[in-house]
Amino acid sequence: MPDRMFEHPRLTAIYDALEGDRSDLGVYVSAAQDVNARDVLDIGCGTGALALILASRGLAVIALDPAAGSLDVARRKPGAEQVRWIHRYAADVPPLEVDLVTMTGNVAQAIVDDDEWSRTLTRIHQVLRPDGCLVFETRIPARAAWTEWNRRDSFAVRDIAGVGRVESWVETTAVDGPLVSFRWTYVFAGDGEVLTSNSTVRFREREELESALVEHGFTVADIRDAPDRPGREMVFYAHKASGIGIR
Repeated sequence: MPDRMFEHPRLTAIYDALEGDRSDLGVYVSAAQDVNARDVLDIGCGTGALALILASRGLAVIALDPAAGSLDVARRKPGAEQVRWIHRYAADVPPLEVDLVTMTGNVAQAIVDDDEWSRTLTRIHQVLRPDGCLVFETRIPARAAWTEWNRRDSFAVRDIAGVGRVESWVETTAVDGPLVSFRWTYVFAGDGEVLTSNSTVRFREREELESALVEHGFTVADIRDAPDRPGREMVFYAHKASGIGIR
């Protein structure tokens, strides 16, 4: 089931405000330009930030997410009528044909089961046109990001219009090999309500990801540093078949 932070109406309503600056999406907008994409599948679209940017640039965008609550927020945004929103998991993508598939943020890491990850890559390969491109990001395991997931380092307070002051922080709850579990806590000052959301992500090594992509019919064209988080994230560019790479 989707994590509570992506489903609970009070949390989905403040998600964008808590995320703040989305400069992380720039690499995906650039990728769409670099491959001259006409249509894009955004897997794990959440509240639709990337999907709406791409649609505003004239691309045909299909945006998919397993969290109905997040999609409800996305559908209410200006320009949402230009996007085809689909409530499904990544491995269950319907029949499509696109030039580019994206997985922003923690989407790839949130697919923790090996079989589901394999099914997802298989399905992405099927929906991409020849020389179509998959772009996704993932944290570098050696940086051990979870060691910074504690109240002291992550505590934040935001005043959100129409909501009031919201305190939030994240804490690691378990580390089991490549699997890391954590809990977000949100405190609404207006009425004192406290909401929590538990999540688990998988940290995959670069070699593991490269091998999985090749095994599923992709050519890894490039692996770049995330410009907004240098040294912390890898951005993978993988093509369905050998051909024109990312410029």
